[in-house]
Amino acid sequence: MVDFAVSDVRSQGLSGRLYASRGTGKSRAEGEAAPAFVLLHGIGVSHRYLFRLHQLLAETTDTYSIDLPGFAGTPKPDRQLSVGDYADFILAALDEAGVTSCVLVGHSMGTQFAVEAAARQPDRFTELVLMGPVVDPRRRTVMRQALDLTKDCAFFESASSNLIVLTDYVRCGPRWYLTELPVMMSYPLEERIGDVRVPVLVLRGAKDPVASRNWCQVLAARAAAGQFREVSGCGHVAQHTGTTAVAQAILDFAGHPGRPLETTA
Repeated sequence: MVDFAVSDVRSQGLSGRLYASRGTGKSRAEGEAAPAFVLLHGIGVSHRYLFRLHQLLAETTDTYSIDLPGFAGTPKPDRQLSVGDYADFILAALDEAGVTSCVLVGHSMGTQFAVEAAARQPDRFTELVLMGPVVDPRRRTVMRQALDLTKDCAFFESASSNLIVLTDYVRCGPRWYLTELPVMMSYPLEERIGDVRVPVLVLRGAKDPVASRNWCQVLAARAAAGQFREVSGCGHVAQHTGTTAVAQAILDFAGHPGRPLETTA
């Protein structure tokens, strides 16, 4: 079990948390230190559904997860936050932690935060990983997203995954979730990804009804240097239900050396 240190992060009146694990510091090439991994959650949830992935990645290098303002029991902001606001908070958190080079890994709405942060400060990031990205323009209605998410929870997720997500939704609360939902729905990820200059991996569970194969392939094609991969047998929260395969795909993409990963409990 990899330990992590928890610290509060405050920037421009917003509050969140940073979970830091010190890795082995292996190099991806002789004389070159491996960049850290930074994990970003989606709407309504927290670092908890990224915990298994955090643990495996932390076996290779320094790894960080961020609980963003308004989620995971952090103080609710007094205004709606844009994707740009979240990106600025993430950049401030990395400044505070002294992270100058990293692979940014986002899930669901976290992919929007990742793309926006990388577009704003391209020199800080070596690669981007977009897991289960949202929102497919062909499904850009709240009803369509709700139906897809319900299908995913009912048929393609584990009991432990659903429990984590449900309890995090309760901690987030309906007011903040509904405040930020229009922000997620309106963000043009398919356009903004073209402003990202670093290599991008678009990764989905093969059974994910939220992030379709076609949509993910479109994003990979629109990135300046994009790749697309699927994890078999998994739904939207593939980082929890297929952790080893997801972690290995990320490590392969980011060029991290080391032994094949063991299956997590």
